[in-house]
Amino acid sequence: MKPRKAAVVFIFVTVMLDMLALGLVIPVLPKLVLGFLGGDASDAAKWLGIFGTVFALMQLVFSPILGVLSDRIGRRPVILLSNLGLGLDYVVLALAPSIGWLFLGRVLSGITAASVPTGYAYISDVVPPEKRAGAFGMIGAAFGAGFILGPALGGLLGSFDPRLPFWVAAGLSLANALYGFFVLPESLPRARRKAFTLRRANPVGSLVLLRSHPELFRIAFVQFVSFVAHEVLPSVFALYAIYRYAWSEGQIGLSLALVGACSVAINAGLVRPIVTRLGERRTLYLGLFFGAIGMALSGWAVKGAWYLAAIPVMMIWTISGPAAQALMTRRVSESEQGELQGAISSLRSVASLIGPGLFAFTFAFFIDPHRGWVLPGAPWYLSAALLFLAMLMAMRIPKVTGGGVSGAKGRPHLNTLAPLSAATPPVAET
Repeated sequence: MKPRKAAVVFIFVTVMLDMLALGLVIPVLPKLVLGFLGGDASDAAKWLGIFGTVFALMQLVFSPILGVLSDRIGRRPVILLSNLGLGLDYVVLALAPSIGWLFLGRVLSGITAASVPTGYAYISDVVPPEKRAGAFGMIGAAFGAGFILGPALGGLLGSFDPRLPFWVAAGLSLANALYGFFVLPESLPRARRKAFTLRRANPVGSLVLLRSHPELFRIAFVQFVSFVAHEVLPSVFALYAIYRYAWSEGQIGLSLALVGACSVAINAGLVRPIVTRLGERRTLYLGLFFGAIGMALSGWAVKGAWYLAAIPVMMIWTISGPAAQALMTRRVSESEQGELQGAISSLRSVASLIGPGLFAFTFAFFIDPHRGWVLPGAPWYLSAALLFLAMLMAMRIPKVTGGGVSGAKGRPHLNTLAPLSAATPPVAET
């Protein structure tokens, strides 16, 4: 158990450093783009939109490839190469002499930022099914910690030199790759590895796994709807806060820090006891319920203080993610955990392609002064409706008993309640 705990800690640190590195560049990337474009804000907004889209596209294409590759060669080399590639990518961004080089850097970032889904697969390898939700909750806390520290540190470093955060991000990623090279053991035994095939590794093929059983598909669809609903935050939050509350950049940053702090506290402190008390299914739809309520309150809040009060309610939503992850890992074989995480990452990438346009258009439509009325909270109400729909679907997921199941060709059959290995005896899923 000691090596397993050390490995989980390494994955936690890896995810936190990845989020810290990504957060470091958030405050300075727009400034760098503006510098290349002579201060033209309109063109800068277009390029930042292109950067976001190309990053999502690269994630969509390469996440399943790296997930299936980790099922073939193991988790360790994929995680280490991902950290190494991400570090080298930040070096490219730090040295970028033109907007084209920045574009290349975002392409490389999208390709190499695959340590998170492979990290989830690693957790599935080393943590018993009944404890995975708590472990996934700790990974969620790592996301929040990186989200809090990254933008703040990036803004501080960027005040000295807009390229300094890129160098720091590169150093963190490369140092983590070097540290992992010496301490991270392989988690996937050779006997449980699976052949690499293009059918499984392409975005469409990877989603076939999610359709291998109706219950797995239902949970995946619940997650997809949740991913889309989440896009309201990066898509319109800043504009919404400026439009409705006249917040400054500093106030927006503090509100984001509150979001991150709530995420850390809930993932680290509440996921494990709630799942232990209620089970994964109830935790899933309870989190979605609070997310829907929080989104509705955010849209209704006519004062900035009321919006801040809604954030802790909304962030209880984060307990649903680890619960859904744990439920899905039970429904595939051990040799398909990497493929599963690649498919989930593909769903998140598709949501990143759909959500920004959906919520930005909704916001623009409902604040158009030519209509004679405005409803600035409309994007939040739409997000609340999506989460409520996801909750209703989650409530229809039936119970299953067993630490994991496997059927013909490695696909899960939930009427065969055999454990995946002797090391993980069957447990009851609430």
